Amino acid sequence: MLNRRRTALLAAVLLVGPALASCGGGSGDAAGGDSVPLSSDPTASTAPPTIYPLTGLPVDDPAKASRPALVAKLDNHPDARPQAGLNKADIVIEENVEGLTRFAAVFHSDGSDPVGPLRSGRTQDKIFLGSYNKPLFMWSGGNYRVTQVINRSDLVNIGHSASRGKAGYYREKARRIPHNLYASTTKGWALAPEGSGPPPPQFLFRGVSDAMPSTAKPVDGAKIHMYNVKVYWKWDAASGNFLRYSENLKRELEPHMSAEGVTPVDQVNAKNIIVLYCTYKRSWADRKSPEAQTTGKGTGFVLTNGAIIPINWERAEQKDVFTFTDANGAVVRMTPGRTWIELAFKNTLAPVDPDRKSTRLNSSHLVISY
Repeated sequence: MLNRRRTALLAAVLLVGPALASCGGGSGDAAGGDSVPLSSDPTASTAPPTIYPLTGLPVDDPAKASRPALVAKLDNHPDARPQAGLNKADIVIEENVEGLTRFAAVFHSDGSDPVGPLRSGRTQDKIFLGSYNKPLFMWSGGNYRVTQVINRSDLVNIGHSASRGKAGYYREKARRIPHNLYASTTKGWALAPEGSGPPPPQFLFRGVSDAMPSTAKPVDGAKIHMYNVKVYWKWDAASGNFLRYSENLKRELEPHMSAEGVTPVDQVNAKNIIVLYCTYKRSWADRKSPEAQTTGKGTGFVLTNGAIIPINWERAEQKDVFTFTDANGAVVRMTPGRTWIELAFKNTLAPVDPDRKSTRLNSSHLVISY
């Protein structure tokens, strides 16, 4: 059963759906007007959804809206790029692991056939993903203790071993092991247990007439230090997205590309970037693995609509959704569309001012000092 906070959030998002349909996923315009009224009526959560809960965009297929979330654990070694599915996922969580980062790509309104390369899970996955209503968990596998944690969690294990390959797992011959395991989200959803339901909304979304908060400041982008991975998200006003750059094997920042099945390779992008400063501890199930502590309270930033907003985050239990508030105590709303979440070490973000002259882009690389 949803707790009061999640129920109120779901009711609020369902009510703002009609307003979001007219905004078409947001734009570069930061102006606003009257805000969309919210409701605390819990019965509103029983109404048919008009927007997808993870993106705030209008529902185009009721069957998609009613299916469970599917999470794919994706490799982020430079040899794994371009990954398949990053620009199809509603939400992508980047987490620090041993010496690099990995992605938990959350699919709901759209899928990716194929999706990969797939890698192993971590105990921090079950903590962060607890609020997604028993999502399907697609992964390459893990050690005995980590597998026990996943099997005893709210995640539904449809990994390579647990599903006996039924989720369309295969090795891509053009790539080297371990960076070549792929699967299919379509076949993964076919393994959903009877009674599976959609995820609750994870955010509130900004309606067409909702103004940006007074705490928002224009930004060109932000540099983020992850575990041996430097990331730069740059604002692109023309598309209304933040574009991702990350390090290659030469330690140079270059556009991070995503291969979406048979479609052309595009640069990874998102409407919203949420940076959560987290404390990392060693996992009891694997002493080599860092584990992001994503319950409790913390600080961070939201990048949305060409602006950066300092935030406080709060989450009492792993089944709760996060609450993001600004310095005035107001809930921070996201631009409808796809969202990336960076589970970052504390004080590892540096905003880049729009007037910064030392940031230069050429056709292939970003030149910026860290």
